[in-house]
Amino acid sequence: MSERKIDASVFVHPSAVQTGNVSVGKGSSLWPHSALRGDFDSISVGEYTSIQDGCVLHAAPGRPVKVGSYVTVGHGAVLHGCTVEDDCIIGINSVVLDGATVGKGAIVAAGAVVKAGEQVPANSFVAGVPGVVKPGKPNQDQTNRAGAMSYYLLAKGYLEGQDTISAGELFSKLAQASKK
Repeated sequence: MSERKIDASVFVHPSAVQTGNVSVGKGSSLWPHSALRGDFDSISVGEYTSIQDGCVLHAAPGRPVKVGSYVTVGHGAVLHGCTVEDDCIIGINSVVLDGATVGKGAIVAAGAVVKAGEQVPANSFVAGVPGVVKPGKPNQDQTNRAGAMSYYLLAKGYLEGQDTISAGELFSKLAQASKK
């Protein structure tokens, strides 16, 4: 039997679709036309994670999709039967395939493909097709987390009826949130 557990604080755009076994943690956001298909296995999304416009998360038989907390999954990205640990950025139109793991704080560049079974080290950078792993930058995970928080604040604004936000207002809210 399928089960959906979407925390009450999650922003779910009306065109976002979740089917099957899907759980999404507090403060996360599912943007327009994102599809989370937990039909073959489960999909879990951590806290304060942004699944942006047009993303596809699809569990494969025996391979759930696990996305950690404070992750930004960029527009049009595909996560298929894989694991993405905390504080990562998955770039626009990138693909992470079955059995791959993207380590904590790593960045997958826009358009990159992480091959099936690949183990991307923590705090690294992946670019290209197929993806080539390179060293990341110092404190990359903290920068990634700050980016995820900006999407949390944007989604929170939507939930409060505000559908636009200026860059200045967003940076002000980020500064306030970082003091807490």
